[in-house]
This record gives sequence, structure tokens and C-alpha cells, in this order.
Amino acid sequence: MLLNMETSIISIGNSKGIRLSKTVIEKYNFQDKIELILENDYLILKPKPTPRMGWEKSFKEMNQNGDDLLLMPDVFEKDNLEEWN
Repeated sequence: MLLNMETSIISIGNSKGIRLSKTVIEKYNFQDKIELILENDYLILKPKPTPRMGWEKSFKEMNQNGDDLLLMPDVFEKDNLEEWN
């Protein structure tokens, strides 16, 4: 979907910026940070993905499927860890 809208460049301290409407911010799920991509003659704004987003769901699915087993034995299996107490 292509949307064409006009916005003004405003002063922000010693810099310049643009204001995005609440509707645009909510529609594209912009949070505290966004990605700015310069491509050909366009500026592209994208929501900045949250690191490890979706990992919790994936880990739960792995556990339910039995895919979260150790690939190698525990290295501390034979050690006496009580001396560290």
C-alpha cells in the first residue's frame, strides 16, 4: 500500500526532524527506536525489532516437541560441586 502525505520539517534543538501522527506510529508499531533505511532516492522507516522477540514462544514449542535436549553431556556431571558452597 502506498500512502503519500505531506509533513513539515521542524526544529528539534540544534537538529531538524519530522513529526509522525499517532495513527502512523500505532499502525506501524513504532516504539522508542526505528530503523532508517536510505535506498535509491527514498527514506524508509521500519519498526526496530526487539532483540530475542518471540524466543519465549519458540522455547516453549521446543520443550513441548522434546527438541530442547542437550546435544552433549553436562561437563560438570562427574565433578563434586559441593566444595564451592
